[in-house]
Amino acid sequence: MSLSFSPAPSPIVARLRAAGCVFAEDEARLLVSAARTPAELDDMVDRRARGLPLEHVLGWSEFCGLRLAVDPGVFVPRPRSEFLVRQAAALARPGAVVVDLCCGSGALGAALAAAVGPVELHAVDVDPAAVRCARRNLAATGGRVMGGGVYEGDLYEALPADLRGRVDVLLASPPYVPTGAIGLLPPEARVHEPQVALDGGADGLDIVRRVVDEADAWLAPGGHLLVETSEGQARATTDAVSRARLTARLTYDEELDATTVIGTRPSRAG
Repeated sequence: MSLSFSPAPSPIVARLRAAGCVFAEDEARLLVSAARTPAELDDMVDRRARGLPLEHVLGWSEFCGLRLAVDPGVFVPRPRSEFLVRQAAALARPGAVVVDLCCGSGALGAALAAAVGPVELHAVDVDPAAVRCARRNLAATGGRVMGGGVYEGDLYEALPADLRGRVDVLLASPPYVPTGAIGLLPPEARVHEPQVALDGGADGLDIVRRVVDEADAWLAPGGHLLVETSEGQARATTDAVSRARLTARLTYDEELDATTVIGTRPSRAG
């Protein structure tokens, strides 16, 4: 059971504010509601004050209305990625074959399954900790996932070969921070999240290009690739999608500052 504290005890709020937490009162309420004992609460506040991401301290993150497990050291799903899920949900149908590359905690695939209905979901990440976390999250989706699995490995190499040519929706939120900009990220990210989930190479597009270049071979006719990128990288990503023989479309959400490039494989009839 949660402790019966006031919604935001002032000493906790003060500690969090002193540590630079901008939303100290909201975070204090969440920590209080999650703690089972005073000692656990003190430990959680201490870890947050030392710079651990709030989601790692709580053990979960809210994403697209879902509460998803986020283990220590696993990439925390960003609110901007909810835009990609919304775009994918508009394209997917129940029964769709879905692949989530660079899946991290499995947030994108889990949220799409919740939005669309039963899907065959396959997720991939190179980080063993992320794979373990994604397996927990996708196992909790119940009847929204009908088959598939979570695989450890390097992008498409980890997928079952029989998926080639039959993927309806291919999601990817790959690392796209330029190597030289990693040091500019908040400490929560650069210290406590795996660099492999952040570092996209010299221009930030090394993994994006690899995802895009092979997508055509895995998509079903009329299937869709959705890639998250930054506004500054949008043109280069769109050009890469066009070169990969996909029909490219750029979408942007100003409120979330979210950019998604959608590539569609032509149907046989087209």
